[in-house]
Amino acid sequence: MAISKEDVLDALRNVIDPDLGRDLVSLNMIEDIQIDGKNVAFTVNLTTPACPMKAEIERACINAVTHLVDKDAVVTPNMSSKVTGSRTAGQGDQNLLKDVKNIIAVASGKGGVGKSTVSVNLAVALAKAGASVGLVDTDIYGPSIPTMFDIHERPNISTQRKLIPLEKYGVKLLSMGFLVQQDEAVVWRGPMVSSAVKQFLSETDWGELDYLILDLPPGTGDIQLTIVQSVPLTAAIIVSTPQTVALDDARKGVAMFGKVKVPVLGIVENMAFFTPPDMPDKKYHIFGKDGAKNLAEKMGVPFLGEIPIEQLLREGGDSGKPIVVGDASTPSAKAFIELSQRVAQQIAIRNATGEPTEKVEILYR
Repeated sequence: MAISKEDVLDALRNVIDPDLGRDLVSLNMIEDIQIDGKNVAFTVNLTTPACPMKAEIERACINAVTHLVDKDAVVTPNMSSKVTGSRTAGQGDQNLLKDVKNIIAVASGKGGVGKSTVSVNLAVALAKAGASVGLVDTDIYGPSIPTMFDIHERPNISTQRKLIPLEKYGVKLLSMGFLVQQDEAVVWRGPMVSSAVKQFLSETDWGELDYLILDLPPGTGDIQLTIVQSVPLTAAIIVSTPQTVALDDARKGVAMFGKVKVPVLGIVENMAFFTPPDMPDKKYHIFGKDGAKNLAEKMGVPFLGEIPIEQLLREGGDSGKPIVVGDASTPSAKAFIELSQRVAQQIAIRNATGEPTEKVEILYR
């Protein structure tokens, strides 16, 4: 008996997306069904190329068709992706970053917790998975991105008089460090800093992006407020170490985003433990154990994972070669790849189930 497209669709209605809790057909994830005798091919559009359940969904599709349609069918799912977005322009400029599907702020309550290291490796890991990614270094006084990508040139200007981001490892990049000399200090008052951040967002040719990651400076001050007033953030990620002093400030970061109605995607624990290279089964919790994990549970936000201390991770940041492209087999690289999958997963769930985000018009003074 000939296999029909309707047969294939009926079978795939039994494959449930584990994150969204609905079948692939009702989620409009199935496209381009091709049938040639016993050969069945179709495209499965996942909500992100970094989907951690890709292999499981592929196997489920094959099993559904062979078990429910024809046991002799040769099933070839083409696993693709269409990243979802859930942003509105609010009451402001309807064209600001209109081609960017998701804007993610990476924040911390205090400095020195490795927030830029997380931002860089998260961006590169998402790009390696196939997503279109941009990264903005919004720390005007202490930009880290030029060193961490080993780029020290100035961006060009387009014919529309917009900055053209530099690009490396598949990530579009912009930083104040690209616009000033490496040993030159930026000595500006708050309004000038806020104006520069606005220009990075509004006067840059970002093009179409699945994810735009904003590497925020520490604290809860001018730049953070400028960003939430300028663009509707999809969500925020809080980075902390296990130390009590860092957790105290991380708690304030979560509270700030709560006040401005930005969903917190979760907390990342950086410098979680040290494993000596010659003792892979040993963990030394130098800065404490499970501090960020316990804070996430206490504050009712997801715990996104822990990143170990590793010499190669530090060396990669200093040399401009992030660990996820330097040696993907290291514990820290694996942790960042898993983090990127969890972040993409949580964003897809948030976009499917949450209210669209809007930029904030009125804030506390």
